[in-house]
Amino acid sequence: MKQVARIIFVIGLFLLTAYTGKAQDQGYVPPVLPDFTATIKTGKIQLDWISGFPQVKEIGIQRSLDSVLNFNTIGYAGYPTQTRNAYVDNKPLPGTNYYRLFILFNNGRYMYSKTVLALSDSTIRADQKLQYADIKDAAKGLRGKEQENKEPERVVWHPSNYVYTTADGNVNIRLPDALTKNYAVKFYESNGTFLFEIEHVKGPFLILEKAIFLHAGWFNFEIFDDGKLKEKWNLFIPLNYKM
Repeated sequence: MKQVARIIFVIGLFLLTAYTGKAQDQGYVPPVLPDFTATIKTGKIQLDWISGFPQVKEIGIQRSLDSVLNFNTIGYAGYPTQTRNAYVDNKPLPGTNYYRLFILFNNGRYMYSKTVLALSDSTIRADQKLQYADIKDAAKGLRGKEQENKEPERVVWHPSNYVYTTADGNVNIRLPDALTKNYAVKFYESNGTFLFEIEHVKGPFLILEKAIFLHAGWFNFEIFDDGKLKEKWNLFIPLNYKM
């Protein structure tokens, strides 16, 4: 009986070795997903991953606003065969940004990484709302001479409780009852030129990357509650940010 068991074990080991060798010859892909993170920096989102996959032809970076549908490829890894890799999304979308990796192997097979939500960089103080005292020098440096001469000596300005800039330079939208309301937010240049609109704020808290606004300076915004104007005010995006 023991001899029969030994024979079965040897045969099984032989078959396993043969299958493994054949799989490697065919470019077998191990079922291991990359370690993948997306971190919100100042005006950008940095993606980092560890894959360890050999025989990789390309790695595409895909982005979505809802984590389920509408994933679009926004770029490719410069060195896809490296174990440690990174990609910077310099133009993230307004709202939440979800990412995944599309990994194409030399043998034509492909796979997707897990989907991750971009999270704020914990090394940057993003909880501090910028007051006028924090931005007056920066604002003065960005104003033209004509605008500077027209500005009154005493500036009465305070940040909105709903849409405001934080110390990381990003714009926060805080509408606690957004789940039960129909809020929309429109953004404009300081001269009134329309920039973009968030047609429906779906959550009580939303972070807009400063890169979306393309430059530093003053911007206007309007908040609508079911089509009715709730607030009309402005905000300032600094060129640099505070740690």
